[in-house]
Amino acid sequence: MNEYRCFQCRRTKLGRRDFLRVGSLSFLGMNAGDLLSLERLQAAAGAKPPAGKAQACILLFLEGGPSQMDTWDPKGNTNFGSIATNVDGIRISELLPRTAGHLDKLSLIRSMRTQETNHPQGTIESLTGHRPSPTMKFPGFGSIVAKEMGPRNGMPPFTTVPMPWENDFYNYEEAFKGSYIGAEYDAMVLPDPSGEEYVVPDLRLPKSVSAAAIEDRKTLLSIVDRHYRATQEVAEFGKMDTYREQALGMILSSHVQEAFDLSSESEKTRDAYGRHRFGQSVLMARRLVEAGCRFVTAAGYKHGQWDTHGSNDKRLKEDLTPPLDQALSALLEDLEQRGLWESTVVLVMGEFGRTPHINPGLGRDHWPHCWSLALGGGGIQGGQVIGVSDDRAAFVAERPISIGDLYATIYKALGIDWTKTYMAPVGRPVYIANGFDDTMGQPIPELI
Repeated sequence: MNEYRCFQCRRTKLGRRDFLRVGSLSFLGMNAGDLLSLERLQAAAGAKPPAGKAQACILLFLEGGPSQMDTWDPKGNTNFGSIATNVDGIRISELLPRTAGHLDKLSLIRSMRTQETNHPQGTIESLTGHRPSPTMKFPGFGSIVAKEMGPRNGMPPFTTVPMPWENDFYNYEEAFKGSYIGAEYDAMVLPDPSGEEYVVPDLRLPKSVSAAAIEDRKTLLSIVDRHYRATQEVAEFGKMDTYREQALGMILSSHVQEAFDLSSESEKTRDAYGRHRFGQSVLMARRLVEAGCRFVTAAGYKHGQWDTHGSNDKRLKEDLTPPLDQALSALLEDLEQRGLWESTVVLVMGEFGRTPHINPGLGRDHWPHCWSLALGGGGIQGGQVIGVSDDRAAFVAERPISIGDLYATIYKALGIDWTKTYMAPVGRPVYIANGFDDTMGQPIPELI
């Protein structure tokens, strides 16, 4: 991996906490992390599904921060040409020829504006809607969607594939956690699905343990605590029973097993997405949404791969945009063919953009002041451009859009009350769609 010059891009020896692991067996039960806590299960059992057109969201996370003028917002300071799309008047970089044929499905926001200039902080800001704080951690976007929409078809509601911080290169795992709304809304993190030996860890019983043996263990547990429960009848026992049954159901469910099994996809489909880490991550995201996941982050680019401090043009042309163009276009076609386009929001973004100027290393540095993203599906109108950057894509010329505005738009598509607040541990309400200066974000009316 290239060594980058920004302060946060240097390798550190940060400790890595274990994330959600499903299926670890103990003598009398099993540990399913925090996925299946009673609070979420009760909420899901008692609440009606959101009334939005969309039922799920796929985030294609371009880790490191893509260059806006070299992708979605070509200007005179790019060395790449612009090409027409299938929407009159909208042009994007020549590096994305396949995607150009699908701009009727996607809309572009060219006036995103954030504040953080380093990767951990920028990722936390873009994926939580809040700047990092030394006094409080905020729930991630995917965690909020998981809480508000609840589980579906026995699948984990929030999943990330693969682990974005695999070598502790950047420390931003909090962006994928539920924080004060509960660890049960943390992302279930999967390994790289492109490897030949890909297997979801702990999602199946060990060969030495059969389903029948698990049933025997459940029977033994029932015998052991029957007398105690008779004398100490409290709600917590019911909670643990529900928790255990749901965890066991996930492990033994053929539906869940099938969802995580890429080998059931045809060779043609796997080739269409690309036999690379990003392509297979996007394909896995489609499978998981189809099976019932509510929010899936396809984080198939490696740490800082879009962080083009050096050789920007070469890396974009050879390594970065070809997998994006292939996988994104395949996803858009696949969702439509499977009847999932109207129920699935697709969001393509990094944590910020790149500088309008080229540095001495022929690269572009971090730039949060004006950047671009693409989104569509789930009832969000495609074929539009929101916001205007200046002639170098350096600053917002018209209509700055906040992360909260983006969230509010997607929440509305999902049927989530975007005006909602959560009570933070410090005793103040916090917007789930947090906009500029901690004001409430607003849905973008042209899109939803």
